[in-house]
Amino acid sequence: MTDRPQTSAGAPWGMILLLGALTAFAPMSIDMYLPSLPAIGAEFHARPGAAQATLAAFFTGLAIGQLFYGPASDRWGRRWPLFGGVALYVAASVACALAPNLETLIAARLFQALGGSAGPVIARAVVRDRFDHRQSARVLSQLMLVMGLAPILAPLVGGEVAALAGWRALFWILTVFGAALGCIVWFALDESRSRETAAQAQSEHPFRAYLALLKSRPLVGFTLAAALNSGALFAYVTASPGLLISTYHIPSTSFGWVFGVNAIGLIAMSQVNAHLLRRHAPETILTRGRPFSILWAAVLVVDALTGWGGMWGVLVPLFLVLSSFGLVGANAQACGLEVDPKRAGSISALMGSASFGIGALTAGLTGALTVAWPSGGARPMALVMLAAILASTVALYGVARPASR
Repeated sequence: MTDRPQTSAGAPWGMILLLGALTAFAPMSIDMYLPSLPAIGAEFHARPGAAQATLAAFFTGLAIGQLFYGPASDRWGRRWPLFGGVALYVAASVACALAPNLETLIAARLFQALGGSAGPVIARAVVRDRFDHRQSARVLSQLMLVMGLAPILAPLVGGEVAALAGWRALFWILTVFGAALGCIVWFALDESRSRETAAQAQSEHPFRAYLALLKSRPLVGFTLAAALNSGALFAYVTASPGLLISTYHIPSTSFGWVFGVNAIGLIAMSQVNAHLLRRHAPETILTRGRPFSILWAAVLVVDALTGWGGMWGVLVPLFLVLSSFGLVGANAQACGLEVDPKRAGSISALMGSASFGIGALTAGLTGALTVAWPSGGARPMALVMLAAILASTVALYGVARPASR
């Protein structure tokens, strides 16, 4: 157990790699099979768009699962809940690979997410266990170097593997990924929960902990700001296969390259954020960086509605919007985790669950608008992204009020 967070200038890169891999459970499990959604629907003779239910099930599982692992990691330590989640993830990945019908695949994806949700929620808690406020924001930004590789490599690998061996092979790869990561965690991740956190968790019911946290206006504001920002990202993830492949006629084998370029922008800005944190507080960067997202999201909507610039009129501002998120996510999470460090696991769970819950809603809304507006092109995605960013801004400035902290 650790008694207080570290305040050193840097984090060991071995830890960065491991925690980054734990946070990559979700993007690996989502992005790798995105190019295969049409093939999955075709194999099961499903109606158009029905295979997207597997994506919605995964988002739902991530939102629900984190609410369990956060308090569990505060009460019983970080390691054992993490092992349990990884074991469930591996078993559910095998079930996905062997699914005989779409309904079974949807259920298996739900359980896969319930297991995989242990990774990101406990990784964030470990960061807060070991590092102070500003350093936590830096480490969370550095995690993007590892976690951000998933959106770049996963679609590329997924497209090639699916073309050679079929979509089921993707879930066997995820099975091996989960099992290997579980083994590394067993030998390399030490317990980091503090004695104060353990005492706090053992003295109260998890529901009372969540109730106490929800009474904190700054925490609610930072949680909603981060979650709605993630909602804009999920709208893009949901719309991107249809938009890039069907609307802009980009080959499915090249889909990963376009997807990866946007991920590179997000990673690069996250590293700019880590550099800025040497001189500025997370709250300062968060409030000054948010207007850039609004600006480029507005340009994206105008271009999508008017058709100005064609494909590039959409892809360029989209890249800039997604890149600007590198100044938001890590800082909002660090600010939220700072509200009550003794409940770091529960806060991490609350923020993660809200992000994926709202992400599921924006993904569903984007999908519904796309179906209802078949000739809309990028318009449904652009409108949902702008709405989510504006709502995130209201939560940041109107509820969290970081400038007053």
